[in-house]
Amino acid sequence: MSLHTISGNIGAGGRKILEFLVARLAKLQVNPNYLTYTGLCINIFATVLFARGLFFWAGLVMVFGGTFDMLDGAVARISGRVTRFGGFLDSVIDRYSDMLMLFGLLIWYAKVESLFYVGLTGMAIIGSVMISYTRARAESLIPRCKVGFLERAERVVLLIIGALTDRLAIALWIMAIVTNWTAIQRTWYTSKELSRLESQETES
Repeated sequence: MSLHTISGNIGAGGRKILEFLVARLAKLQVNPNYLTYTGLCINIFATVLFARGLFFWAGLVMVFGGTFDMLDGAVARISGRVTRFGGFLDSVIDRYSDMLMLFGLLIWYAKVESLFYVGLTGMAIIGSVMISYTRARAESLIPRCKVGFLERAERVVLLIIGALTDRLAIALWIMAIVTNWTAIQRTWYTSKELSRLESQETES
């Protein structure tokens, strides 16, 4: 059996499990917002593990918490309970989850007196905030701004891989550099798009 076939079977199995959970939760009329809060609580536990230097276990908990990230929106859609506030809440809780886990790492590096990695983690936190903020702010001015790399899902996967493989230093380097670079890219792209739109308005 080829690696591609194995990967496809795993993906199909994962989708079936997810679909089963979504169907059951929707049938039980579980409020999707409760799933969002549950995901946050799980990620707070991962934060504590990061702060104690238990990286592998923190990575496993993040995988479990990621399940709830997928469930809340899917349950809302299948049960017809999609609301604007639900979408807003999901985004806010996602940001808190991201920042908390990196904050847990920052606490750990402060404990072991690794000032360099305290600074590196701080830059990853700044980049994670700015990559989201620049897109949100840009899209209040222009239709779309999705240039660059390391959206939230990619950052979460990167952090999980780093935790599970004991390669967090590499993950933090990538996050610190690429997220801030993407924020700069989005600023430049928004400037160009606004100039183009203003030129079109002037010509018309």
